Amino acid sequence: MFTGIIEDLGEVKNIVAEGTNLHFTIQSSISNDLKIDQSVAHNGVCLTVVALTEDTHTVTAIQETLEKSNVKDLKVGSKVNLERCMQMNGRLDGHIVQGHVDQTAVCIKRAELDGSWEYRFQYDATKGNVTVEKGSVCINGISLTVVGSEDNEFSVFIIPYTFEHTNLHEVNVGDTVNIEFDIIGKYVARLVGRA
Repeated sequence: MFTGIIEDLGEVKNIVAEGTNLHFTIQSSISNDLKIDQSVAHNGVCLTVVALTEDTHTVTAIQETLEKSNVKDLKVGSKVNLERCMQMNGRLDGHIVQGHVDQTAVCIKRAELDGSWEYRFQYDATKGNVTVEKGSVCINGISLTVVGSEDNEFSVFIIPYTFEHTNLHEVNVGDTVNIEFDIIGKYVARLVGRA
């Protein structure tokens, strides 16, 4: 379980293919605090630490993860949003995030607004996912508030701190991001669909 509050921006140092799996080695300031078998969100994807060095950690993405997320697009040098799992005795500063990416979305607008940024994303609505105005959404692991919501598009506004301390500053029109829709919204949509 995560909160969508990014702890660090890691950098991909190595990628190794093994069968249909990809092993990613990430360098970050939190890598030396991690443990083998620990869950860490990478761009919102919950992955298990399988190897460690002093300043890197390695995780494995299986085929299903690669098909549902933008992890397959990472290259050596790519920046990755990182968050360790939340502590149950801490504040929930973002929203409840599982680290299970529902699907990807494409950036269709990026605009600087004199001190903030607007991003608009388009996604495949046939998968049954929805956003609501002022609801929560997780983009590349970042807990954000939906500003404009339509059937297959939504917008978010980004403050300077989030822009500078996450990989959103590298997202441009045409780029693909990971989306995890709000868990409560998913349950409500499923229950309404059954009624």
